[in-house]
Amino acid sequence: MYAVIKTGGKQYRVAEGQALKVEKLDVEEGASVELAEVLLVSDGETVTVGAPTVGGAIVTATVQSHGRAKKVEIVKFRRRKHHRKQMGHRQHYTELKITGIRVG
Repeated sequence: MYAVIKTGGKQYRVAEGQALKVEKLDVEEGASVELAEVLLVSDGETVTVGAPTVGGAIVTATVQSHGRAKKVEIVKFRRRKHHRKQMGHRQHYTELKITGIRVG
């Protein structure tokens, strides 16, 4: 069984027992989270597609940890203009472990 969920402006295909990193959520480590924006649910034979979400479907997950991703280096350079700009960015994330997929 798998589902497609939406969180943090992105969509993820998740299955039970899977671990994934999503945009930072304001939840403590070890706490349980219910993700209600479920776009699609499949149990092997039948596929339920929401319009835009599947009614009554909930994906539950446990927060494993919070962290920051690897640094992304940004360099803007204009040749022959004495212009060079360097920046960096580290995105915050929350690591989740999917514990269940329910269809109501």
